[in-house]
Amino acid sequence: MKTLLHTIDTAGPGGAETIFIDLATRLPRDKYRSIVVIREEGWVSEELRRRGIEPLFMDIKGSFNWRYLSGLVNLVRQEGVDLIQSHLLGSNVYCSLAGLITRTPVVATFHGVVDFAVKERLKSIKYGAINKGAGRIITVSKSLQKEILDSTSLKPGKIELIYNGIMTEDYQRPRTRALHQKYGWSDDELVIGSLGNIRPAKGYDILLQAAALLEQRDCRYRFVIAGQCNTSLYDEMLELRKELGLEDRVKFLGYIDDAADFLSSIDIFLSSSISEGLPLSAIQAMVAELPIVATRCGGYEELVTDRENGWLVDIGNPQAIADALETLTANPELRAALAEKAKRHAIASFDLKVMLAAYEKTYNELMVN
Repeated sequence: MKTLLHTIDTAGPGGAETIFIDLATRLPRDKYRSIVVIREEGWVSEELRRRGIEPLFMDIKGSFNWRYLSGLVNLVRQEGVDLIQSHLLGSNVYCSLAGLITRTPVVATFHGVVDFAVKERLKSIKYGAINKGAGRIITVSKSLQKEILDSTSLKPGKIELIYNGIMTEDYQRPRTRALHQKYGWSDDELVIGSLGNIRPAKGYDILLQAAALLEQRDCRYRFVIAGQCNTSLYDEMLELRKELGLEDRVKFLGYIDDAADFLSSIDIFLSSSISEGLPLSAIQAMVAELPIVATRCGGYEELVTDRENGWLVDIGNPQAIADALETLTANPELRAALAEKAKRHAIASFDLKVMLAAYEKTYNELMVN
């Protein structure tokens, strides 16, 4: 049995954190023993415990945390770790260094362009550490892979594409009118849903502007946004919603613990994102057989073929979003056709078993060398 060490430098919830948890808990337990290191209590630790794994805690905060690196090195040696799987820039750097010191293979996964900020401090040193210590650098989309190749010094020969995956059977649920019933909306009102934490990359200000345009034309739309709201940006979104007169039309639901239930109660899935790696929420929506309207922001172009299994619009264009939603509203047959094709594509391409098999293949290649 091989021992794997899994690390990430956030507490979640989010797409990267979900993939992290799936890798730590869903690989064959007769072949792999998983040890998990995270920085603090939170959604990630709760979900790990729910799945039967007790995490270890190490504080990763600081510009360079020698104590954290030392703790990783000691843990690798004490537990006889055969491979380290890290996620996001901070963990990828520390784990690459720990791998160098202990001569342990490292797989470093990147989930989005946020890890490659132009103003990132000491980035040449950080990328150098990953180049030296990581045996494989995983990207979750072709667009992210291109961004890495164009804007970093990470070695092309080490970069590998592995798409994110989900338990597709969990999202195939009957449609409900739960949100209509909860808020007293009429049956002829369409519920447009977005799923993702309140952060700049999601472009929720663009969503609100699109909702305002539709409010001027038609009163049949309701918008719901599910995701963590504990940021200063959330306060800005509330202020913008008030300025646009949409307090009755747009609802922020906060974090939800059952994405499948949420998706089963909306009519159209909307993403107004400015940047995405490979959004899990979109894959979930496709499997849930929802028509999708999304921006050309990177990852969506690899999920959606425009006008075939979804509808793509340019980034930062509320008018285009409003027009797409209006078109789909007027054509229920088109909505159904897009949704059905989206479901078939997502199940065939993004099932969790496909993702796990790809990671396992990479692990075995590195542990043999």
